[in-house]
Amino acid sequence: MEDLEQKNNLPEEFQLYKKRMVRYFFQISIFVLISMSIFWAGFEIGKQSTQSTSPVSLESVAFINKTQQADKTIDFSLFWSVWELLKHKYVDAGSLDAKKLYYGAIKGMMAATGDPYTTFFDPEENKKFGEDISGNFEGIGAELGIKGGILTVVSPLQGSPAEKAGLRSGDKIVKIDSNIAADMTIEEAVDHIRGKKNTSVVLTIFRDGDSDTQDITVMRDVINIKSVTMEIKDGNVAYIKITRFGDDTTKGFTDAINKAANQKSKGLIIDLRNNPGGYLESAVDIASKLLPKDQVVVIEESSDKSQKKMYSRGGDVASKMPTVVLINEGSASASEILAGALKDDRSENVTLIGKKSFGKGSVQEFIEMPQGTAAKITVARWLTPDGTQINEKGISPDKEVELTNDDYANNKDPQLDAALQELKDKLAIAK
Repeated sequence: MEDLEQKNNLPEEFQLYKKRMVRYFFQISIFVLISMSIFWAGFEIGKQSTQSTSPVSLESVAFINKTQQADKTIDFSLFWSVWELLKHKYVDAGSLDAKKLYYGAIKGMMAATGDPYTTFFDPEENKKFGEDISGNFEGIGAELGIKGGILTVVSPLQGSPAEKAGLRSGDKIVKIDSNIAADMTIEEAVDHIRGKKNTSVVLTIFRDGDSDTQDITVMRDVINIKSVTMEIKDGNVAYIKITRFGDDTTKGFTDAINKAANQKSKGLIIDLRNNPGGYLESAVDIASKLLPKDQVVVIEESSDKSQKKMYSRGGDVASKMPTVVLINEGSASASEILAGALKDDRSENVTLIGKKSFGKGSVQEFIEMPQGTAAKITVARWLTPDGTQINEKGISPDKEVELTNDDYANNKDPQLDAALQELKDKLAIAK
């Protein structure tokens, strides 16, 4: 009761201050008020879902600044009330950063969607994201995702510290330097894992098939990895590995596939294993080198179920060449778009070999925002050309081939061996 009385009998000067603050905030532009209202509303709805028995749509909600509430109104004065409580009651109020609180409220709104890929980047995170997609940054070189509600290694990049330390696609991260990973968002996990060259991070992981967790220490380094590599195997098979779909991928693949054609390669292997994805446009560009013009590459399905088809753009070099696509649990997003397009559009001479892909079939739009910030929002789900939904389902290979722990430890690759044998058989039949 004593605490309650203190709340209801605030000092007069505080009451006057509070009134002045309310008048001030009412004088700012309607745009800022509505924008702030939306992000806090999202945060409150997501964190305090028990206060409402049914969802309130963004289109129908009315924002007011009164104490009276109805089923479809949100009293935004709550935001300022909590702000004032932090300012005047929080034990370390002097150490609070207003911008961090502001950005945190927006992140809370994004998190309340329940979609781990709909995120907000503050200026520092936005800079890091740009470095990631370009392939130049300091860290361990592993793509993370949420699968089944658990922080999971989508894939370690080829040649990265993560791969060299023994991290694998599908590893579930339990702890990061003794911090419980279940309490972190993807962005927070990345912040904990990332660091300067020659520093280390300890990841406690659980791997399917194991009976207990294990600690893996990864020494951070500068990550600067080419997204496309190419070599000739068995004399006449072009082997092209794509590690991500970034800024350099379209040019790298174009150079590789043209080289393969000029050397009159008889077969083609496209290795998308442990490729976490990247730019959609890059996937469409590469598909255009492997499909006749005007073939459907991917279908984007928006929230209203309307569909937009994206087509190959021309420049076909290898649609007649027998092809094997290697995929595994670390093949995600743009990798699944390319694999799905080749599987549906070239079923007569394309074979998928490996393990079922990750199953990230959603499309994110990256939007630069004011003040150096950015938002990444899921705007659609994608379907393969025949209309198959891949999100959370993945793409199943035509021939499933396991790569066991023993294979990995002994530097064996039965999946690649199976791909080479598949092409050898097809070329023998063609003769």
